[in-house]
Amino acid sequence: MHLQFKAVSEPTKAGRKWKKLFDTYWEGYRSWFLSNTSKSVPDLKKCEKALKEFMPKFWDSYQHLCKITNSDEDLARFFTGFQPPAYFGGCAQAVIQTDEIQLVRNYDYHPDLLEGTLLLSKWNSKKVIGSSDCLIGLIDGMNEDGLCVSLTFGGRNEIGFGFGIPFILRYVLEFCSNTKEAVIELKNIPCHMSYNVTVVDKTGETKTIMFAPNRKTIVTPAAFSTNHQGAVYWPENAKFNQTVKRYKFLNNYLESKDISADQLAKAFLHTPLYNTKFQKSFGTLFTAVYQPEKLRMKLMWPNAVMERSFDNFKDGRITIRYKEKLNAKSIPVAYDQDGIVENPHTWQEALVDSLVKSISNDDSVEKQNELRRQLMPKGEVAWNAVSDYWNKPI
Repeated sequence: MHLQFKAVSEPTKAGRKWKKLFDTYWEGYRSWFLSNTSKSVPDLKKCEKALKEFMPKFWDSYQHLCKITNSDEDLARFFTGFQPPAYFGGCAQAVIQTDEIQLVRNYDYHPDLLEGTLLLSKWNSKKVIGSSDCLIGLIDGMNEDGLCVSLTFGGRNEIGFGFGIPFILRYVLEFCSNTKEAVIELKNIPCHMSYNVTVVDKTGETKTIMFAPNRKTIVTPAAFSTNHQGAVYWPENAKFNQTVKRYKFLNNYLESKDISADQLAKAFLHTPLYNTKFQKSFGTLFTAVYQPEKLRMKLMWPNAVMERSFDNFKDGRITIRYKEKLNAKSIPVAYDQDGIVENPHTWQEALVDSLVKSISNDDSVEKQNELRRQLMPKGEVAWNAVSDYWNKPI
């Protein structure tokens, strides 16, 4: 298996380079976004109202995105980030403050659902570097003030009222300068699924914020998180991704004496933090390292690194080859001469496979295939079935 990662520098509001990424990926995202046809899906008016209420400072950027893409109603709804379909991953993250301040995170996800774009932008008053998701969202990142954020899945199976977490992280980095400001925004913006967001600024002030649908957002002083929130609320998922084991490892590791920032980063490239279950949608696709004092970051793999800073950020690409191969049903990813995916992947099989592998407590092939048929009965995701499964009591 191999994946290609791109570094794209466009330190302005979304322009020609971002539009090229949009043209490449939108059809794949559009298929995902419109697959949910339930009556609970909000119309454009409700989505824009929510954006104005909870993330008002993004309104000008939203209008610009709609303009340069000549958006229809569906695309405009997508750009609000409000009430997207379900998605989740694994991940682990930690902040260390020894020889330097550093945020490290592993991104554990299905390889067919990865954008693989590290984007430098300046859509508003701050430059932002981050790992792109949902075209305008971020799964981790840092702004030019040295504020860093990253996320992990929170280990609950509810879907509720709110925005997709990548859109929220983009908003925080666009408009906040430090951890205190970030916490204020994060407490006020509802998230539609459970996530843990770790925040650190160049002074070292660190917080981990726990989102859960229809529950009060919790702010903690924790410097690390895996895929649960205190207690384990979803045992099958916790068993699959070994969240408790990884949590205990991080806790013990960070309490060890004389651990350097470099040693922490390297620890994320080894078990139990580094995962290779690519066929089961739980492989570490990259390790991100953010150094807020130096305004520098890097993406790491066991045998490669892509390093960038605000002062030295060049376009580029790197191909990463992973040890474990995808299963035969996976769709090969094709790249053109610029390192951009030519044909959007078939995401539905990848999404359902992720769900089946992580929510099924039965290891038998027969039972997993039965669940797969329920979630994808006619070659397309049955969102009502997914919603019923996600929201059932645990």
